[in-house]
Amino acid sequence: MPNSEYQVVLCTCPNQATAEKLAHLIIDAKLAACVNIIPNLTSIYRWQDKIETSSEQLLIIKTKKSVYTTLESSLIKAHPYECPEIVALSITQGFTGYLQWIDKTVI
Repeated sequence: MPNSEYQVVLCTCPNQATAEKLAHLIIDAKLAACVNIIPNLTSIYRWQDKIETSSEQLLIIKTKKSVYTTLESSLIKAHPYECPEIVALSITQGFTGYLQWIDKTVI
């Protein structure tokens, strides 16, 4: 099974309520097989020429490359940030059973 068709998408959120809302939206639309929420993340970044520090939640989204564009659009539409972090990483290896589960779960 070629693993290059799978992705992990990372997306930060301002709080738990937003993270859960986005995770449910993604799962309900069958755009991901699983979304993990990692709480209490500290992000330090430059925004509008100032260094900011924020407490955030991280979504770890397991999905397929074929739905990335729809997934990204859904996140942007529902996300409260002006410029949300949405980055995709290719899965180059993985347990075949898990990857087959992603195939069965994602549209």
